[in-house]
Amino acid sequence: MVLQNSMKPIIIHIPHTSPRIPYYDGFVMDNQTIQDEINHLTDWFTDELFDLPYPIIVTPFSRVFCDVERFEDDSQEIMARKGMGMCYTHLDNGELMRDVGPDLRERIRTDYYLPHYRALEQLTSELLYKNGHVTIVDCHSFSDVPFNRDLNKDTPRPDFCLGVDEYHTSEDLYLPIQKLLINLGYTVHINNPYSGTMIPMKYYQKNKNVKGLMIEVNRKLYMTNSNGVVSKTQSFESIRELIKNIFQVLEDS
Repeated sequence: MVLQNSMKPIIIHIPHTSPRIPYYDGFVMDNQTIQDEINHLTDWFTDELFDLPYPIIVTPFSRVFCDVERFEDDSQEIMARKGMGMCYTHLDNGELMRDVGPDLRERIRTDYYLPHYRALEQLTSELLYKNGHVTIVDCHSFSDVPFNRDLNKDTPRPDFCLGVDEYHTSEDLYLPIQKLLINLGYTVHINNPYSGTMIPMKYYQKNKNVKGLMIEVNRKLYMTNSNGVVSKTQSFESIRELIKNIFQVLEDS
């Protein structure tokens, strides 16, 4: 978790940028296969793209180890059926990657999932109390080629996806951003290929003063991933500047 000094009523949440695996208990694949999966699924460089003067919470471990954006109860999590619940068990190609028994699952939930979730909830509560409202911006990137397990495999994919929630995302929150991007020549989809946004359960569907918006950037706009080597392209800085402009629109809305 990283908290900036500025305490404006906007929270930047970056859940999938880290490639770190805290420990390898339960994994049945060799380390290279695990690293290839991390390379495949990580939202590379989003911690740099969204490095802005707002309170920031960055997940310090890989989604392959523990995905803080999933429901902790697999029976409530649709992606758990594909081996991508709170604790990933399968590779994107469907092969078994990790055997997660009850004890290991509880250890990961207690030591990693819950502390991250509580930090986001606490920060949300603090800013809500101080300002009367707060906006959580859930920051991601996505592959231009759908993953095997993606629920939405429609192509071509847009340059940007804005994830909205009917209860927590008003039109005046996302429409100005959509307009900005379209006017600059980018394609923008709403809730496509990914939908929704991160809201702590304490406030989910209960408090409209907790607002949420997911911003997903197509990785083709700022990076390459070839033969396991990830690197920024020359357009990285211009996309980072564009994201600054997006947040200025959020400030003004």
